[in-house]
Amino acid sequence: MLPSGEQIAIAHGDQRVVVTEVGATLRTFVQGGVAVVEGFAGEEVPTGARGQVLYPWPNRIGDGEWRFSERVARPTINDVARATAIHGLVRWRPFRVEAMNQNRCVLSLLLHPTPDYPFLSEVSVAYHLGAHGLTVTTTVTNRDEVPIPFGVGFHPYLAVTTPTIEGVELAIPARAYVAVNDRGLPTGEILPLAGNALDFLKPKSVSGYELDVTYTELVRDDSGLATAIVRDTKGGTVELSVDRNFPYLQVFTGDTLEKGRRRTSIAVEPMTCPPDALRSGKDVVVLEPGQHWAGSWRLRRCA
Repeated sequence: MLPSGEQIAIAHGDQRVVVTEVGATLRTFVQGGVAVVEGFAGEEVPTGARGQVLYPWPNRIGDGEWRFSERVARPTINDVARATAIHGLVRWRPFRVEAMNQNRCVLSLLLHPTPDYPFLSEVSVAYHLGAHGLTVTTTVTNRDEVPIPFGVGFHPYLAVTTPTIEGVELAIPARAYVAVNDRGLPTGEILPLAGNALDFLKPKSVSGYELDVTYTELVRDDSGLATAIVRDTKGGTVELSVDRNFPYLQVFTGDTLEKGRRRTSIAVEPMTCPPDALRSGKDVVVLEPGQHWAGSWRLRRCA
């Protein structure tokens, strides 16, 4: 019995992924024997939200109740220092394995109403390995009798082949970022990146930067994908691409993590909305009863 429950392994060519029952968490992803994500061991409990699914909100929301569909939500504060509720409700809950074959698995969870989130919804996460790397598709279904709001995020730490991220080049396809206060909550301003030190539209080294930034106004290719790139000093390159359903990327250089994990990888987190969205209403997804929503992101190591 492992802390993260059943371990679901899928493979395609030289790619190997392990997803855990608890949280439908991406525990490991290796390509050609080289880590694509900095994951965690089977006997470990993940820290720093490593590889976890963030639903029904990504990032954090502030203290105090919020209302929707004539229901009241009262989030439980789990980041006491900032008096915020962080990373949603499903990352420690066991998911059901709905489907599995050699290169694909699907896990789902029926999230019942609680004081934190008084709505009935179902979230399904499909992990699929193929020629383009790992594609992660999330489907949310409103199982309630009223419209429901939500946000979705993921927390992969992109791996490097060097001991730390010093000298690593980062490219973030964004033209703006979300200004936040000292609690990590938005001030209401979306600020341009041009001329700002936080601008990584053109690749540059992360040395000297401590990032925990919500990027937006993403620059996309003709297929609608926005791609972030992490390239280490030995030439190892990892790409994370998001579709149009993910208009935000949280980038975190791990400066506040525990010893041994500090600045050893870069979290690039797909998000459907900014922090505090369930309270502010900013870019939340709203589903009518019985309605579905789906969004995808992709991860791969390049030669």
